[in-house]
Amino acid sequence: MIIRRSIDKEEVKDMPKAFFPGQIHVIQTPQEAERAVAYLKQCSILGIDSETRPSFTKGQSHKVALLQISSEEHCFLFRLNLTGLTLPIIMLLENPGVTKVGLSLRDDFMMLHKRAPFEQRACIELQEYVRTFGIQDKSLQKIYAILFKEKISKSQRLSNWEAEVLTPSQQQYAATDAWACLNIYNRLQELKVTGDYELEPDEPLTNQESLITNP
Repeated sequence: MIIRRSIDKEEVKDMPKAFFPGQIHVIQTPQEAERAVAYLKQCSILGIDSETRPSFTKGQSHKVALLQISSEEHCFLFRLNLTGLTLPIIMLLENPGVTKVGLSLRDDFMMLHKRAPFEQRACIELQEYVRTFGIQDKSLQKIYAILFKEKISKSQRLSNWEAEVLTPSQQQYAATDAWACLNIYNRLQELKVTGDYELEPDEPLTNQESLITNP
């Protein structure tokens, strides 16, 4: 496999859409959260992401509304605006035996810390991890496109994540983001083990670029 360093937004636009292929569970009570964590803590690695209701008024902000945690088969959408950050969820985030993979995790945890104090452990930041493979792009959409030639839709990003009922489109969007983080990590780990990849060669400099670089 040839790993590209970066990809153009226009090229991504024409790719087929990626969808989470597993089962989506919307968690709306502390009891449901406890049952979900009982399953998740048995997994060795998970993909995570979060969503916050957008604010269109200057000076107004909202707390994180949704925490998505995904295995390969199941994605749980924890509606934190209804349940809060419950103790079982905190214990999962602090569990050193369960690796959590995400993108822009610093931002996610900053928002989660506003709901409750905790110390996250065993986390992998994809923006840093993909750099070890030569990938320079930092957005989830572009990284996924480089590795899978599929597009992650961002159409629901600015929707209301505190709505009474999350639409099927919101659920699929949220689940896909968390699962995509896990899918990216698993693909790179597979390539690392097999060695079946090479980095796209640098493009040769144009004459004009060469003159600028070597006056």
